[in-house]
Amino acid sequence: MLRKILRAAAVACVLSLSACGSGSRGSVTPPDGKLDKCTIRFSWWGGDDRHEATLNAIELWNKRHPDITIIPEYGGWDGWQEKVAAQLSGAKEPDVMQINYDWLVTMSPDGKGFYDLNELSSAIDTSGLSDDMLSFGMVDGKLNAIAVSVTGRSFFYNSEVYRSAGASYPSTWDELIALGSKFYDKGIYPLDLDIQSGGTAWYLAVVYVQQTTGREFISKDGELGFTKDDIKAAIDFYKKLEDEHVIRTIRTRTDEDGNAALYQSPEFIGGRVAGVLEWGSSVGKYESVLTEGTLEAGPLLSDGKGNNGGWLVKPSMLYAISRNTEHPDEAAAFVDFLINDPECAKVLGTTRGIPASRYAEESLEMSGMLGGLSKQSADMLEEGRTVVISPYMELARVKDMCNSALEKVSYGTEDTASAAAELYDSLNNYLEKIRK
Repeated sequence: MLRKILRAAAVACVLSLSACGSGSRGSVTPPDGKLDKCTIRFSWWGGDDRHEATLNAIELWNKRHPDITIIPEYGGWDGWQEKVAAQLSGAKEPDVMQINYDWLVTMSPDGKGFYDLNELSSAIDTSGLSDDMLSFGMVDGKLNAIAVSVTGRSFFYNSEVYRSAGASYPSTWDELIALGSKFYDKGIYPLDLDIQSGGTAWYLAVVYVQQTTGREFISKDGELGFTKDDIKAAIDFYKKLEDEHVIRTIRTRTDEDGNAALYQSPEFIGGRVAGVLEWGSSVGKYESVLTEGTLEAGPLLSDGKGNNGGWLVKPSMLYAISRNTEHPDEAAAFVDFLINDPECAKVLGTTRGIPASRYAEESLEMSGMLGGLSKQSADMLEEGRTVVISPYMELARVKDMCNSALEKVSYGTEDTASAAAELYDSLNNYLEKIRK
């Protein structure tokens, strides 16, 4: 899915950035074309739905390959990047890793941070992937990783809460704002956004400004595309969502949820928060905590005049192999299993989005499994005028800067103009530094 939007997304990842750390790396073990008895570590992040499906896929693999044992390492997203960066720095990373798009920027700027999968072409069949899809994992001519799927964020709503409030899902920005007053008397919120590592609050503000201005927040090569006024408009939009009771304030969210992720929040599970903005590839964790069929997908917002541009898509995640692995053939065979095997595809379903490999996608389609909220999200994004997200927007430091600006405005320690000016300068300085 979403293949047609990738024609403009063949991003050359020849990036001159400082890696997190190379550790004490030895020589790379060359493949020998044989599958030997061994143990392989495989790490990923996600919600319970993804964990369960992946563990079942590993069980299927272990039944087929009893001599090649897969050791799972998994957890939630918060803190996961820091954990993997530390592993890479000490050359202690797992053999196979689920990685995020921006990790290629920070962990393999010269293409040498991960195994070059081109050298494992006899074991990994990439014929089911388009050249555009493969381009996401290319760094300086090396295939560092393979995209699992393409995803974007969509709106998902608690249908029972909306029905009880007599409300329809919004289709324009003005309709979203108007819901705040409709829900206010009932003590509930039509939507919520976080400023944790997911950064949905800044994401939505960026989409709003990209749609209204036609400018991209950050270009593919790390140039800031927003003006100072654009950044102020984004912060103003966020503050309006708080002021109009569309979302909880940061103080309210912190008091009620603490550090819990939104899908684990009693406020969401109990229906006081009736909507979320989430990656189509990860929405299952929200769906699984509500009664089956309760969560429904809503439309991408537009300006009401036919302009629904500015929405962002990216590779949901990628699979990479450690350059330090002592078992490249076996690791490659496992990656091929994850992305292409028809039975594995049925076990994993859409817990990582709609598969990028046409072999896996066809398996789901033939089995009647190519549906649900992930599919609905993918279809809506395919119909919209989307923008491929810059990997620089995904950098943890960039997210921290943007979230900090929203936090200051939410708590009233800075006005939107001051916060925007500070954020504009900070982003420009940081992006210039890491491009060198």
